Amino acid sequence: MVRFFGWITLGVLAAFFICNILIVGWGFPPARQALSGDLRSFVLVAIYVVGLALAMTWVLRTSHRSLRHEARAISDFNAYLIRACFITVLFVGLVDAAIAFLRVEGMLDQFFPEDFARSLSRSRFVGPYIHVPLTVAAFVVAWFSRSLGFVWLALLIVLAEFLIVVSRFVFSYEQAFMGDLVRYWYAALFLFASAYTLLEEGHVRVDVFYSGFGPRRRGRVNAIGSILFGMITCWAIVLIGMGSAQAIINAPIRNFEISQSGPSGMFIKYQMAGFLAVFAITMLIQFVSYLFQAVADARGEPGGTTQDSTTV
Repeated sequence: MVRFFGWITLGVLAAFFICNILIVGWGFPPARQALSGDLRSFVLVAIYVVGLALAMTWVLRTSHRSLRHEARAISDFNAYLIRACFITVLFVGLVDAAIAFLRVEGMLDQFFPEDFARSLSRSRFVGPYIHVPLTVAAFVVAWFSRSLGFVWLALLIVLAEFLIVVSRFVFSYEQAFMGDLVRYWYAALFLFASAYTLLEEGHVRVDVFYSGFGPRRRGRVNAIGSILFGMITCWAIVLIGMGSAQAIINAPIRNFEISQSGPSGMFIKYQMAGFLAVFAITMLIQFVSYLFQAVADARGEPGGTTQDSTTV
């Protein structure tokens, strides 16, 4: 039952994400409008049915796999997803900052054809034709990389802030895109690393009674907390932020929204809205893994670790 619950959660999450792309990107009506007879709504309903069917089929066909094995597999996939997001913001940040610099200094025409240079001043062109290919490349690179990259991203944030200080006080030069780059990378570092921090038990725990519990009782506490506080919170963020085409996460992405600094800044504000979705999705995936580990601890299955990392 635990595996059914966890994998159905992941199946519904995957279906919701695919349907959200169709709603935001291609204007599909929500699945709830299927009763109105719109064929496209039936497509979304079918995606949910397929997601549920695949999840249940997987559980039935892999009944021999232990909860700890499943938890590790889910964490490994989540690590890949987070790693790909880190590399994405690295690629997009560097390229978009370079474009913003050329745009602010009026140098685009010197490096690109006139029509292409003019297009680089529009977020609706930069988003799909510059950022999306960079994102695809990042996911490919992440497949071959085994480093999460958040340590290097933290170093780049320090270097970017140092560059602002030097350029402002030494050369009296500062542009909006320089601050945008620091905020962009810092937001990614803070939100993307949360799931990895959960994996490493790095989040602050209000430890009043927990340290005195045995491994099995800790497992029960973690399992209940994962569902009541972790998963429900993540689903609330996902549903509120992505529940419709005009929701607070979807609307900026759909419109490729930019900051108030306009053309003098980077065209990445819409991605920063998407960071909330990445945070909720990766945390939800990690909470499923955490739930499997917690239930395995509660059952006393071998291979667990206590809080001081000794084997139990």
